[in-house]
Amino acid sequence: MSTKLFKRTKILATVGPSVFAEEKLKEMVYAGVNGFRLNFSHGTYDERDQQIATIRRYAAERGKSVAIVQDLQGPKIRLGDLKDNHLDVKTGDELTLDYACKEHDGGKILPVQYNLAEKVKVGEPVLLFDGKVEGITTEIVSPTAIKIKAQNDGFLMSRKGINLPDTDMGGDIITEKDLADIEFGASRDFDYVAMSFIQSADDIDKLRQILVSHGSTAQIIAKIETKKAVENDETMEAIVKATDGIMVARGDLAYEAGAEIVPIVQRKLIALCRQYSKLCIVATQMLGSMVDNPRPTRAEVSDVATAVLLGTDAVMLSDETANGKYPIEAVKEMKKVILYTQDNSRILPIEKETTGNYKNYDAISRAVVRLAEQIDADLIVTATKSGATAEAIAAQRPNIPMVSITSNPRVAGQLALTYANSAYVREYGDNYAVDAAQELKASGYLKVPEGKDSLTVVVVSGLRDEEGGTNQIQIRKI
Repeated sequence: MSTKLFKRTKILATVGPSVFAEEKLKEMVYAGVNGFRLNFSHGTYDERDQQIATIRRYAAERGKSVAIVQDLQGPKIRLGDLKDNHLDVKTGDELTLDYACKEHDGGKILPVQYNLAEKVKVGEPVLLFDGKVEGITTEIVSPTAIKIKAQNDGFLMSRKGINLPDTDMGGDIITEKDLADIEFGASRDFDYVAMSFIQSADDIDKLRQILVSHGSTAQIIAKIETKKAVENDETMEAIVKATDGIMVARGDLAYEAGAEIVPIVQRKLIALCRQYSKLCIVATQMLGSMVDNPRPTRAEVSDVATAVLLGTDAVMLSDETANGKYPIEAVKEMKKVILYTQDNSRILPIEKETTGNYKNYDAISRAVVRLAEQIDADLIVTATKSGATAEAIAAQRPNIPMVSITSNPRVAGQLALTYANSAYVREYGDNYAVDAAQELKASGYLKVPEGKDSLTVVVVSGLRDEEGGTNQIQIRKI
């Protein structure tokens, strides 16, 4: 393909009933999906095994690296089953939310799937059914129950979510289900584990210890969806520095902290991820109307374009691909928006220079991108052992594509969501960069631009077996 058609911002798609069929997953890989999110709030392990095998088979057939993300449920707090699946609520009604309640009789004592009495304090808000009914905690009734007073008219349905914007979970965000899912995931070689309801950097450290204990080398994506995670710039920066990537989970974040803060938090998190060379994913309702409609709204197109302009690594499709009527069309529409935006406007600069783990990575990455753009290069090719060199270059948001060569399939999978990056598993050799570019040119993936007689490639390399050994830049003609 022409380098102009190379999609620099990546697409992460959620697997759900709409795309369980093998043919649908194949279509998504071929349509431009760079990573698949498996939501462990739903589904069985057998289903996951089938999906993992299918995704990897078609990715290999397509000749591309595709990331697989295990999204842990976390302490997802929900109502239990309600009688007749419905309860009308009036302003001033007092509702008791009781973890010990096993069956709803139609009254005001409601079953919940989490013991709120252990966490919630009097005066704290409790948002039911995605905020459709707001309550204020008035009493801790028992060791298993709290009482809330409804602040508005509305209705409730079975198993709808509960948000606690002012409640400190006290680090208790990894559930027994999560622990079992982590153990399963460690044996399936997921590229990323996404952690729900992060409140501090300590939460990430705990998850990393658990992953290491299972021998997992999966990287961590911190889902930013709580009020405490974004209460100040220092907390956000500490979380970004501790994790491998961020997901701006705008749905729950809006309920927890207020919808008005989401655009500013999104901008800050993208900038922090670029500063520290960390993966950033913008998620939730990006093309929400395409759950039921074949085309997105103008506001949704603008939303995706804004994320691209801010320099996010990836944009995510949730219900659009998991439960929507038009999952393939949603991928194609998102790809169209990304391509048009990147080819008609430059990524917005960040205020601070990148600050990675190795100073030479940052210095070389800035030099590589500046050099490549000054000589109008067609491609950047880099060898990377851990992925750090590729991530550091990607953090500069180059306006040309990058090919990363690694001998480690895990690194290739993790780089699949990194900005402007295509990763290939190859053994390093003296001419790895030239060989890779020639291979891509011969396959038709890269074409010599009109008016040129060859491809101009900037090659980044160094000591093959040493992390942090990147120390050489070359200009090659292919």
